[in-house]
Amino acid sequence: MTAGSNPCEGPDCEQALENLYLFIDREIDTASCAEIQTHIDECTSCLSEYDLERVVKSLVSRSCSETAPDPLREKVLLSIRTVQVQITEQRIV
Repeated sequence: MTAGSNPCEGPDCEQALENLYLFIDREIDTASCAEIQTHIDECTSCLSEYDLERVVKSLVSRSCSETAPDPLREKVLLSIRTVQVQITEQRIV
């Protein structure tokens, strides 16, 4: 591959990248996982994409596990209830 060209152009790259999230989450069959793993092991461009997606997934997962402080949660719940009341009132009118 030459510098500046799109390194992931072949059907193997396309399939690997198309199923990357399923592969990361192990939500596809074992044979497909093995094919994608083999491809990633041999293709540095797809390996880089795989590594990037794993890091992003890890960061999102970590930040989504935090609990909001009680005052913020109460404010959000109040806002949701207010919107629900407004929607209900609009339906009645």
